[in-house]
Amino acid sequence: MKFLKKINSKAKSDSNTGFGTNASSYGGRFVAKNGNANVKKSGVGFFEGISWYHTMVNIPRWKFFLIIVVFYFFVNFIFAGLYCGIGVEHLNGITAVTALDKFGQAFFFSVQTFTTVGYGHISPTGFATSFIASVEALFGLLSFAIATGLFYGRFSKPKAHIKFSENALIAPYKEGTALMLRLAPFKNTNLTDAEATVTLGIQIEEKGILTNRFYTLDLELARINALNLSWTLVHPITESSPLYNLSREDYASTDGEILVFLKVFDDMFSTTVVRRSSYSFDEIIFGAKFSPMFSRSDNQNKTILHIDKLNYFEKVSL
Repeated sequence: MKFLKKINSKAKSDSNTGFGTNASSYGGRFVAKNGNANVKKSGVGFFEGISWYHTMVNIPRWKFFLIIVVFYFFVNFIFAGLYCGIGVEHLNGITAVTALDKFGQAFFFSVQTFTTVGYGHISPTGFATSFIASVEALFGLLSFAIATGLFYGRFSKPKAHIKFSENALIAPYKEGTALMLRLAPFKNTNLTDAEATVTLGIQIEEKGILTNRFYTLDLELARINALNLSWTLVHPITESSPLYNLSREDYASTDGEILVFLKVFDDMFSTTVVRRSSYSFDEIIFGAKFSPMFSRSDNQNKTILHIDKLNYFEKVSL
């Protein structure tokens, strides 16, 4: 990670960010682009280090449904094998002749038992087959209870449905320049009491030792009452800003990072939700400004927020 020697001496660093100061112990970004901590934990077993509930609630939708479908067929495949191992002659109603047909009918009997549908044209006889069927019915009830809970957890989990711009900009601002980044809500939610904190994380050399330093960047507006349209976070680059002395070349040659923390109140869930993101210095465009992303509707009685224009900007001279 390339360090920066030229930092504004008037800027005061923070020590309560939750990140360590030893730069030699860090690799890559502090925070991933999606807002998750860029940390890999070790020293515990694989299963001990995983919260399965959090994993199943947070994984992408397609992975969640794929796991449910694969688990469903895998379990029924195993129980069908057990029925065939005991002998399909202990399943009244199976009329198949070939081994494949016998396994197929045992599989669908397993599906009926697992889901507690029980059509009735196949029934177990004998202790072993009846015992396996009773265990499968119990396993099916527990499995569907867990799946239902996960469905509800994913469906009801409060989320901040907010998108951040892909790039931050160094743009003209009043008589000077400012760091700007943009965000916007993209779903039909009502978000109020939005509060943002922007922090600069960077490596500097102190007495020959690389050290992580973090600086809270003052915002032109750090809190708004309602987040209905886009919100551009503006940090004026004044003489007190840690970015004051940085040139276009410094942004291009240094591995700094802008950390963004956003808290908003979702009145539907009556709770505060949080979104995080970060911008590495190579994701900062020097000499640009955001293009407008909302306009008046044709009938002049609504404001249209164009989410697809969130990342639009135009180059300007500084």
